[in-house]
Amino acid sequence: MALLPSVLNRYSVRDYRENAVEPEKLTRVLEAARLAPSARNMQDWRFVVVRDAATRQRLMAAANNQPFVGQAPVVIACCATQSDYVMRCGQPSGPIDVAIAMDHMTLQAVEEGLGTCWIGSFYEDRVKDILGIPEPVRVIELLTLGYPADMPPASKQREPLDRIVAYERWT
Repeated sequence: MALLPSVLNRYSVRDYRENAVEPEKLTRVLEAARLAPSARNMQDWRFVVVRDAATRQRLMAAANNQPFVGQAPVVIACCATQSDYVMRCGQPSGPIDVAIAMDHMTLQAVEEGLGTCWIGSFYEDRVKDILGIPEPVRVIELLTLGYPADMPPASKQREPLDRIVAYERWT
């Protein structure tokens, strides 16, 4: 089992082929989210999977008219149901738990030959209205999913380890 190749091959896809995502691949991507860890094992996430073209177009408009949001054959609204639980460390659990589940989905998508893009530029109230998401559920991110039509970047621009990691004490 090798995870690093999926980590290395994951990138933010902003151009998708028209091919539909096979149900079994979509199920495995969603299963990866279901198996993700969460604070106190609350599993406080919910995912609204959108495949309908007209609804995806409405989501595109709610996501600042980013064309690839409507182009992707699947858009997943990634939601937190426990918006008021704060962990002892002072951080709200919902956005963190959803982010962990989303990361699991993105890596499984790479394994399936699919691409994804996290979308944080959207109007939550409009997305909630389009998808019938109730209060107090929070839409944390949208995730596009499909077969990439673009090419991954030649290399990822990332800071070197010695710049982002300190051992034993902050340096």
